[in-house]
Amino acid sequence: MDKALFLDRDGVINVDYGYVYQKEKFVFIDGIFDFCKTADQLGYLLIVITNQSGIARGYFSHDDFHLITDYMKNEFVKQGVLLTDVFYCPDLAGFNRKPNEGLFLKAQKKYALDMDCCVCVGDNERDIIAGQRAGCGKNFLFHHNFDEIIRNL
Repeated sequence: MDKALFLDRDGVINVDYGYVYQKEKFVFIDGIFDFCKTADQLGYLLIVITNQSGIARGYFSHDDFHLITDYMKNEFVKQGVLLTDVFYCPDLAGFNRKPNEGLFLKAQKKYALDMDCCVCVGDNERDIIAGQRAGCGKNFLFHHNFDEIIRNL
């Protein structure tokens, strides 16, 4: 079985300006690429788990989300890092919306993950609750410093 590093998107990968879906507003958090390189070298699959209620609210479309996701993934590739997958919830409620664990369990099933060996990094308590509910062995509330998390992978 594999292990994964689950990353929230807005607030962990990119600066959370609220409903970010345009390239010009997608600003990467300092250190995210090096952090992900380290996790990759330690054998973690890199999986993004993100609520995207801006879709349900009509602020942007599924197509807009996929375009910005492709941009994000390509920027990671340029930095020598491959994101394994991106799971998102476009809804305002439901089992897949964090703090529920639905997206984590979809990833677990798809990649045969050993959840005890998985790590969740989020910038909001709902991210941590979802990771705990899914059985992630370690859950970190991110405060714009990856060093502590790296020491504990």
